[in-house]
Amino acid sequence: MDEQSKDADLYSVIDADNVAWLHFNKRDSSTNVLSAEILETFYAELLRLVELSPRGLVLLSDKANGFIAGADVHEFARLENHDQALAAIQRGQEVFDRLAALPFPSVALIHGFCLGGGLEMALACRYRIARDDASTRLGLPEVRLGIHPGFGGSARLVPLVGAPHAMDLMLSGRSIDGRAAKRRGIVDYVLPERHLKDAARQLILDPPFPHRATHLQRLSNHAWIRPALAGLFRRQVAKKARPEHYPAPYALIDLWREHGDDPRAMMHAEAASVADLIVSPTAQNLIRAFQLQETLKSLGRDSRFRPRHVHVVGAGIMGGDIAAWCALRGLRVTLADQSPERIAPAVKRAAALFKAKLKRPQAVQAAMDRLMPDHRGLGVAYADVVIEAIFEDAGAKRELYRHLEPRMQEHAVLATNTSSLPLQELREVLQRPDRLVGLHFFNPVAKMQLVEIVRDENTDETCVKRAIGFTRLIDRLPLPVRSTPGFLINRILMPYLLEAVELETEGVPTSEIDRQALAFGMPMGPIELADTVGLDICLHVAEILATHLDSTVPQRLRDLVARGRLGRKSGHGFYRYNKGKMVKQKIPRSYQSDAAIMDRMLLRMLNEAVACLREGVVTDTDRLDAGMIYGTGFAPFRGGPCHYIRSVGADILYQKLQALEQSHGARFRPDAGWDEMAGFTPADEETEH
Repeated sequence: MDEQSKDADLYSVIDADNVAWLHFNKRDSSTNVLSAEILETFYAELLRLVELSPRGLVLLSDKANGFIAGADVHEFARLENHDQALAAIQRGQEVFDRLAALPFPSVALIHGFCLGGGLEMALACRYRIARDDASTRLGLPEVRLGIHPGFGGSARLVPLVGAPHAMDLMLSGRSIDGRAAKRRGIVDYVLPERHLKDAARQLILDPPFPHRATHLQRLSNHAWIRPALAGLFRRQVAKKARPEHYPAPYALIDLWREHGDDPRAMMHAEAASVADLIVSPTAQNLIRAFQLQETLKSLGRDSRFRPRHVHVVGAGIMGGDIAAWCALRGLRVTLADQSPERIAPAVKRAAALFKAKLKRPQAVQAAMDRLMPDHRGLGVAYADVVIEAIFEDAGAKRELYRHLEPRMQEHAVLATNTSSLPLQELREVLQRPDRLVGLHFFNPVAKMQLVEIVRDENTDETCVKRAIGFTRLIDRLPLPVRSTPGFLINRILMPYLLEAVELETEGVPTSEIDRQALAFGMPMGPIELADTVGLDICLHVAEILATHLDSTVPQRLRDLVARGRLGRKSGHGFYRYNKGKMVKQKIPRSYQSDAAIMDRMLLRMLNEAVACLREGVVTDTDRLDAGMIYGTGFAPFRGGPCHYIRSVGADILYQKLQALEQSHGARFRPDAGWDEMAGFTPADEETEH
């Protein structure tokens, strides 16, 4: 038996059947990623194994969370130019080509995450076996980083499963489970944990003919078919991503259309294309956004808080969906409201969520069993986390806390989902006022990753840490913020929405307002967003902020709410809705577009972001950018509001604000924090102006 040190990033063992087992176990990391160093070590190990001539090779991971999660993204950010990027990508291709050319069979034994470079490595093996459970996820998510597969993924996946399956996976960036991968032909077998190693050994000892695409799948890659399919793929991608914002999927379509039937040419084109993309501002900003996400994930890494029971009070849209998400993530949940009839719609929505996410009937039923309607509120006595999600009324919340606190366990976290009320206004009735913390989720709960962890100087530090740990436990991103009106996200977002209302009042077509926001890169226009949130909710939050921050609320918003035009939920807001679908208004031909429209909305947002930094609502610019990207969808390819300010130039934006203040009034007055952002002092300003 040949065995190497298990302290290395990877090591191999040759068993009694002369089968080599190569284990990946990156040191000082909970996850396997492919750094340049690991790729070189892997290449050297492949050469060594060729000399030893085993019956075959099995690649597997010693990490509990998965096979390989992809390439080391931190190395992407350090690439300085096209030539550096091209050399790194071509080297990765050479390593995987060596794996594909082994003179003996190879098997990738997959569990958990098998993403990006990890799946590209698996595709270079002759066979693939995936563990049959919900945690196994295979995908090529590179487009989310502004690039596309570069280690031979596109050149190997398309011939294996055909263009429709392969391009769908690469262009969407989504991941699939083992069974879906088996149906598509990406993996050869999907088996329970107990059978994985025996199956891998059997494939080595008695290797079958490798999987081949069907005739129809091979036909989809034919030179005569590719132009038509490429056009279809472009139209599908265009529904979700504009080419000027996200060029990577379009680049992938073009290189496949040109070289799809020539794997070697495809490899060369793939490397050159990724080298161009990876050093572009779009990719570097998306890589930055990914790193910001990883930073937020790390906040709860050391938490020992392991809640098992969550009690949610308030079965409305937010409360019901928070309860459903917690149950989906494996927690026992009791959902309380005034009557069973009020809870029933939330349970119905939860069932739809479980079916969409879990698919398998047994898993769906198990999740339903974890979600318990509790109109008497008995679950509070057993809960580790109690979340209040009733309507935004400070008096009603205080009265609820008065009844909840005596029945809570000593260690339990008491959290409010308030979207705008400061904690100081809510905690005065509590015997232990320091135990109240904000857990502000965003709608829709199942899609929005961010949760604001709201605290002030009176909040117990242990409660804050438990709130962060709980947020990570349910796979959400915790963003610690200081308790000020609107906290961070709503406070920055509301001026942007209100300026859109001001523009509409002035006669700017709603479709033009939204069009300009989409052209900037926002996921949804501000008028449509206001309608979607609900104009009554927007008005309520705006009034709270106006009271605390000395701002004004457009009369137009008050008038629409008074007339019952609440947005999508009422069938009419700024837009009309037919069976929930927005009826778009045509922009009059005579209307002349004005670039100042987006400037006005964006600069009010940026001005409020600067104010939040000055006041210490968040600790730094990175957390603010992460919050806005993952809490509002602020154009990720622009890197976040603060990064955008730096890239455009704070002094330029400051001067624009001054001009808008002169023409439109005090709401555009630059915040004092711009002095620091622009890199000049008030004395410098007096000299300059």
